[in-house]
Amino acid sequence: MARLLTSLWFATSLLSSVYAGPQAVSVSSISDDFDLPNDVAEAEIIRFTPIETNTTTDLPSSSASAVASSSAAFVAIAPAIPPSNQESSVKIEERKVPLDLNRPLRVGVFTGVKEVYLKYAGDIIKVTANGKNIKLTGHGQSIEMDSREFSNEDGSCMAIALDPQSLNKACYPGSVLFKVSNGKVDAINSVDVEDYLRGVIPYEIGKLDSGRIEALKAQAVAARTYAYKHYNSREAQGFDVYADTKDQVYKGLEGATPLTDVAVQATAGVTMMYNGEFIIAYYHSTCGGITETLATWNRENLPYLQSKPDLRADGTPFCNESSYMKWERRFSDKEIVDLIKKNANEAKAKFSSNQAKEFKTIKDIFVKDKLTSGRILTLIVKTDKGNIEVATDRTRWLFKKANTILPSSFFSVKHEGKEWIVTGTGFGHGVGMCQMGVRARAQAGQTYQEILTHYYPGITLEKFER
Repeated sequence: MARLLTSLWFATSLLSSVYAGPQAVSVSSISDDFDLPNDVAEAEIIRFTPIETNTTTDLPSSSASAVASSSAAFVAIAPAIPPSNQESSVKIEERKVPLDLNRPLRVGVFTGVKEVYLKYAGDIIKVTANGKNIKLTGHGQSIEMDSREFSNEDGSCMAIALDPQSLNKACYPGSVLFKVSNGKVDAINSVDVEDYLRGVIPYEIGKLDSGRIEALKAQAVAARTYAYKHYNSREAQGFDVYADTKDQVYKGLEGATPLTDVAVQATAGVTMMYNGEFIIAYYHSTCGGITETLATWNRENLPYLQSKPDLRADGTPFCNESSYMKWERRFSDKEIVDLIKKNANEAKAKFSSNQAKEFKTIKDIFVKDKLTSGRILTLIVKTDKGNIEVATDRTRWLFKKANTILPSSFFSVKHEGKEWIVTGTGFGHGVGMCQMGVRARAQAGQTYQEILTHYYPGITLEKFER
């Protein structure tokens, strides 16, 4: 270990070109409201039950022969929807690759943590912060430097984790840079976008089975688009995306399966664009039969994020297999008063007067008006001291209990006896792609092209070939 630490100054030189300062994103414009509101992101944690595939022989033949990606040009796929269960046959147009996208994606795997562990050259190294330097420690030996990037010469993945025990399953492709930010350690994984997606798909939509390979492909395209849209969006932090719900959940390759890998490979380089820019590819778990616009966050809407019915021919929602298709929450009279008082600020509630903040009883809770989809636009709480008004998606926070908000803003409220009963449908903000709907559409035989052009109308699918 002592020899390893001594040689760290010289071995495996820093890939400084990867971190050589900001690069302009030529194909996307990043606005202040580009990302999900932080608290919305934290609330949208989707825990799917994985459906494992048995063997690689379970793969569809067309997918198993998918061609891997490389780097050379953009090619456009016309938005025409191909027939179900058939490969897409479309005209391809070549475009130049934006230079600022021709580099690895930088993922903030662990940010602002006290310590990180690294398995390297057979040793376990503890990485901590000491002032503005990182400190590498192992077997009683230590060394300090301002930053350090590691990669394996044989191209194998890196093992980094928050505790030594988790190093055995950790597998991050590419390189890992350790640096200090605000007195804490950041571990940044520089990884090819396609390898990044291999570590995203299993956690964002589940592993599924071969009958739903098109759902995995649709998720791969959405996640790839999200990644490219976010290049340089977090330059102040020194990376592009977080590895958690602030952006997309990414845990390296420990959760990758042959089928999720095939979904990435079969769609290699394909992204969604609108008028020559990457779209903001929002997605959520369960829409309840109809999606919503950006009005749910009081934002100006985008043409490709419309309120769209998501129904089968018989009128049933595609996402009706979701356990959140119908949900209910019950609160006692006393509990609802306590919760609303506690959550009013976080829900951005408006009181009709200062006196209304001192209410003791609730007379009524009702929906004043609704958004296009039927989700709440304005919720009114009538109290003994005046009214409280809460708008759009923030209504979910008004009923927050044990750090859990309501699954969606698609709900109604009624009072029975000494209880308030909140009944709703859906899980998530409702904007963009409905992941449970995607699963069912894939099972019904729709291609990923059909799926994506339904949820994001007006887009084109464009391929970043390598």
